[in-house]
Amino acid sequence: MSERFFLYDDIEETKTRFVSFMGENQRFDLAIVHSDRHYGKQLVLDMQSNRFAIIGQDDLDEPGYLEHVYGLEEEEAEELRSFLYEFV
Repeated sequence: MSERFFLYDDIEETKTRFVSFMGENQRFDLAIVHSDRHYGKQLVLDMQSNRFAIIGQDDLDEPGYLEHVYGLEEEEAEELRSFLYEFV
């Protein structure tokens, strides 16, 4: 067996917020991870769909981004987007 070649192996202190809310059409159970790793963006894990994304303001402003990443319909994505604008 050959040696493992690590690109990086870092340990970093993070702050994680767990939040659950009910929108008009769907429940969201999120873990929002704050770290210095992603240049001010947050790692947002949707625990209901087992999907995640690294999200910043520019991503929230990108049409269709949340729909694509989280597999949401337009109305559901708008509920998530309006919530995330408060944190990102």
